[in-house]
Amino acid sequence: QVQLVESGGGLVQAGDSLRLSCAASGRTVSSYDMGWFRQAPGKEREFVAAKSGDNTYYADSVKGRFTISRDNAKNTVYLQMNSLKPEDTAVYYCAAGKDFTIVTIYLPTKYRYWGQGTQVTVSS
Repeated sequence: QVQLVESGGGLVQAGDSLRLSCAASGRTVSSYDMGWFRQAPGKEREFVAAKSGDNTYYADSVKGRFTISRDNAKNTVYLQMNSLKPEDTAVYYCAAGKDFTIVTIYLPTKYRYWGQGTQVTVSS
């Protein structure tokens, strides 16, 4: 069992940066593959980034702008978001799971544990 708590969201202007944090308790993040997803109003939850061991995965829409990282000592996963755009506006969720393939790591239904989400709003 693992509990996830996101933080770091807020209201920013286009071009600004934010760093989201996902603090884990119960089990260490090093035991899981970790992902970030987002959901905008009226849209389905979509994959943003994931980290499995030394491998990282990104949605095309964020590649080159977002970076996922993990600090095992702090039991925390981060999502550094640079050059933010209005279309990045969404609730961002942290998720954890195991035994992913290169295909399933992109699928929200395959993640077992989820945080409550943090709102990111980017104004133009």
